[in-house]
Amino acid sequence: MSAAPGPVGDPRTLVVVGASLAGLRAVESARRGGFGGRIVLIGAEPHLPYDRPPLSKAFLDGTGDMPPFRTERTLRQELRVDLRLGTTAVGLDTATRTVRTTAGDVGYDALVIATGATARRLPGTGRLRGVHSLRTLDDAHAVRTALDAGARTVVIGAGFIGSEVASAAHKRGLRVTIVEALPVPLVRAVGEAMGEACAALHRRHGTDLRCGSGVAALEGDGAVESVRLTDGTELPADLVVVGIGAAPATGWLEGSGLTLDDGIVCDETLFTGVPGVYAAGDAARWYNPLLHRPMRLEHWTSAAEQGAVAARNALHPGSPEPYGCVPYFWSDWYDTRIQFVGAVAADEVRVTGGDPADGRFVALYRDGDRLAGALTMNGQTEIMKYRRLILGGASWDEALAFAAGRRFGARTTGKVPVRAT
Repeated sequence: MSAAPGPVGDPRTLVVVGASLAGLRAVESARRGGFGGRIVLIGAEPHLPYDRPPLSKAFLDGTGDMPPFRTERTLRQELRVDLRLGTTAVGLDTATRTVRTTAGDVGYDALVIATGATARRLPGTGRLRGVHSLRTLDDAHAVRTALDAGARTVVIGAGFIGSEVASAAHKRGLRVTIVEALPVPLVRAVGEAMGEACAALHRRHGTDLRCGSGVAALEGDGAVESVRLTDGTELPADLVVVGIGAAPATGWLEGSGLTLDDGIVCDETLFTGVPGVYAAGDAARWYNPLLHRPMRLEHWTSAAEQGAVAARNALHPGSPEPYGCVPYFWSDWYDTRIQFVGAVAADEVRVTGGDPADGRFVALYRDGDRLAGALTMNGQTEIMKYRRLILGGASWDEALAFAAGRRFGARTTGKVPVRAT
């Protein structure tokens, strides 16, 4: 990657690929910053940009709807966007500054790529009805329809999406089983020790969680009827939701000259190394100057912030601003909100307030002599305080002293063993 983006002249056409949260924020940032040129927003889905987190939360349990972030009138008339929905980007020619799409070529002066990620699928299951991932609005409608019909539900993968689906099924009083290949769920997201605490949350609510179980096959004649595990167990199912992670949607960029490695590789300003081209959101793997490491995040907050910064820098390449953040995400299971800030890599995890057995606690993550992360269950008043501590470079001793003064929960349970992950 070159050290600087190089001049692109006075950009007159900004193209944003991905009608996502990051893509929308890029558009809004450009207009808010005074850009008066043409903006083209390309989205593969036919829907206006919408909020994804509710797809596996309130929308599934029937308590929420999915209005778009902005109306078509706002996008076309107020933000003056050339809106290209139902249009898929299939290639990028950086020499001629052209995005190739299923509806023809689109030229750009500045480009923000915000194509997000796509759900990983189980091989060989496309022939069966009733098998879904949960990444798009259409996916969510299909899953909710099955839950409305009282489907016997099997969730493959005990990550956040899968766990939220299981929670939604449980709220409806439906039979649900979660199958997780790893012995402990969410190791990559929260670490092994706190993954155990998340597993316990499922079990306290009576959800059948089967860790260390592999899927041998999905059985059925036209529609799924059961899930066969590697130990021979047959789980009856009318609905199977596959939540085994997502991959950055970058296949269309092969051969473009961009560096692809678990996402679009960018520097701290979200610059890709190719003049005029920036990336944001789930598809971007950028160098986070606050945590001093490359990262790719699939989090709402960072997608929104990156979209705005990427557009600003794409339109002002001579004075780019770095983007750094303390990662933050949340998930709602049953009657519990799980929140995490920072980085999961840790030499020690310590519960500093409450008790995991009660489903309400604060756990802090130590990296060397610094506070690296914090996890809370039902600690909504606590989490952002620890984010500020991490942002300020708080030491471990400072974090423990702060936690001692919070008096969160009934008691402190002390250190939690941490094993390499």
